[in-house]
Amino acid sequence: MEPLFYVMAIFGCADGGGMCSEARVAQPRYTSYQACQLAMDEQLMANSDLSFPTIEARCRSTRPVMADKGAPSRG
Repeated sequence: MEPLFYVMAIFGCADGGGMCSEARVAQPRYTSYQACQLAMDEQLMANSDLSFPTIEARCRSTRPVMADKGAPSRG
C-alpha cells in the first residue's frame, strides 16, 4: 500500500466564495492533514496570481477513495 500524503488544492471562486472550481494543486506533499492546514496561508499567498475574485485552499488525501455502493439489492 502506498504511503498516505496530503496535497493542497487551490480553488478559484466568484465573489463571496461561491461557484468555486479547482485551479491547481500545490506542489508540496504533506505527511499529515495538520501539516497541510498549517501551510495553507503560505500556499494561498504563493498562488495569489490566479485571476479570480477569491481563492480558497483545501487539503485532501492522495489516497483514492472508493465509493460505497452499499449491499446489493435482492429483488
